[in-house]
Amino acid sequence: MSQFGPDYVRAIAPYQAGKPIAEVAREFGLDEAAIVKLASNENPFGIPQSSIAAMQAAAADLGRYPDANGFDLKAALATRYDVPAAWITLGNGSNDILEIAAHAFVSAGQAVVYSQYSFAVYALATQGVGARAIVVPAVAYGHDLDAMAAAIDADTRLVFIANPNNPTGTFIPAAQIAAFLAKVPAHVIVVLDEAYNEFLQPDDQFESAAWVRSYPNLVVSRTFSKAYGLAGLRVGFAIAQPALTDLMNRIRQPFNVNTMAQAAAIAALNDTAFLEQGALNNAAGYRQFVEAFDELGLEYVPSHGNFVLVRVGDDADAGARVNLALLKQGVIVRPVGNYGLPQWLRISIGLPQENAIFLAALKAALA
Repeated sequence: MSQFGPDYVRAIAPYQAGKPIAEVAREFGLDEAAIVKLASNENPFGIPQSSIAAMQAAAADLGRYPDANGFDLKAALATRYDVPAAWITLGNGSNDILEIAAHAFVSAGQAVVYSQYSFAVYALATQGVGARAIVVPAVAYGHDLDAMAAAIDADTRLVFIANPNNPTGTFIPAAQIAAFLAKVPAHVIVVLDEAYNEFLQPDDQFESAAWVRSYPNLVVSRTFSKAYGLAGLRVGFAIAQPALTDLMNRIRQPFNVNTMAQAAAIAALNDTAFLEQGALNNAAGYRQFVEAFDELGLEYVPSHGNFVLVRVGDDADAGARVNLALLKQGVIVRPVGNYGLPQWLRISIGLPQENAIFLAALKAALA
């Protein structure tokens, strides 16, 4: 098969998603209903009732293609973020936005800058266009923006920044990002990936969409998969000035956000009660985790997302070993050896009882 496709495509390692509940049930002979999944940073409350009602109303139109331009969803987002609708690009999840950006702005042989321990899709998107990756070493498991600015070379066309970062949960304050944007050459596009923005504490929150007015080379990426509970519907969006959205929409697949997803996203966007419920649960679950990790003497990275990265041993296979022990107990978490963190596991914050089941299983696995 080596005669097919370019070398850079054959070099790509496919994205490894979190194990589905059904797969774990089959593999270990477990009851699906008893399995707890804390692997994929999903909303433990599931999809909002407001979105379910909106999808039921939209079902009558499923015999026709979706609105390819997403007029109503773009209008709702434009109102929320105080930008023109023409500044918005819709994606099949924010993963789609990241891939679109790479294809729209980077040619084979050019360079993309991103941080060590940042989202795996940055590497995949870079490889997918045959570009050269400049991976900047992390500081305290987070982005070193000064080093990233210094790493930009003559061939660099794109920079990915995750804030908060997945899988480490680290956060970059607004002032540091603003200083970074001021350093970046005008021909280099910066994608600010804010998939976990809604989980930030009020003192940390800032509206990055406002920066788009000042920086024609900035793309702000968001998703409905996490705080809004629409992971299975795949809805993401980007905010950028028209010179960039025009290029992104030339690459974007037609009808990439389906009718049900558009209706559900509009409803979720305005469901403040659902967001507040999720934020309260996330804060309480984070305390539940870190108190237990402190009691167990485990190192963890302070997180600003809906997950915690925790070190479960010192040996090279600690993450894989403890992960397997958890799977056998019906608990699914995320090993992160593919990020160069083989001693660590990433744990999504679930409902209180799900967190308790995980912690009990972790203590048994460590014992």
